[in-house]
Amino acid sequence: MNADIVDLRAFYHTRLGRLAAHSIAMALVPVWPKLPDERLVGLGYCLPYLDRLGTDAERVMAFMPASQGAINWPAHAASATALVMDEELPLPDASIDRVLMVHALEFTESPRETLSELWRILAPGGRLVIVAPNRRGVWARLEHTPFGNGRPYSKSQITELLRETNFTPGAFAEALFFPPSRSRTVLKFRAGFERSGRTFWPAFSGVNIVEAQKRLYQGLPVAARSARKVLVPALAPQGVPTTRNRS
Repeated sequence: MNADIVDLRAFYHTRLGRLAAHSIAMALVPVWPKLPDERLVGLGYCLPYLDRLGTDAERVMAFMPASQGAINWPAHAASATALVMDEELPLPDASIDRVLMVHALEFTESPRETLSELWRILAPGGRLVIVAPNRRGVWARLEHTPFGNGRPYSKSQITELLRETNFTPGAFAEALFFPPSRSRTVLKFRAGFERSGRTFWPAFSGVNIVEAQKRLYQGLPVAARSARKVLVPALAPQGVPTTRNRS
């Protein structure tokens, strides 16, 4: 099941969604080294995290997959949002310093092709940070949050994908140790769950966070891409047939 932009936006406007975004953003800090004048792209639905982590970047763009849909962002400035095919991004080679993937890897039809495309647009030494649902965690088993949809991943599965697509995995982190409950009583203890989880049960986090660097010294085999769906924008005008008057 693919994520829908309306459902994603609605989730992050709830109390549970705001707390989830805060926990993930805090876990991203240790794996988010400062890059001077970086060009940052968010792929998927990254808006709650780009607002926090993109303030020092030279340029920030929010790429939203066509199957998900897109909304305008930021609200009070020129739009930096683009509706894209995640296997054919509208950027030249080696043009981006860092890519953040949230609500993306678990929904893509071809993870290897998507990661290979990110390798293409990243500059030498560029960094990729993936946030994906943990297949062992409770969040991946309950469908009332976006983390309960799509394909969850273990750390070893993400690491294997990265190595197959010419990335060198680096730092790891975890987040969302508190249960995905709407109860205010349960959510009051969120900070305690997060601290305890990182110490005692890191393998059961709600999401895995993996940072990797673009690798240059190994070639990739060339393979023909498989046929894929062609998506047509829902609001695209279809045109009206006209007839010419003949004299």
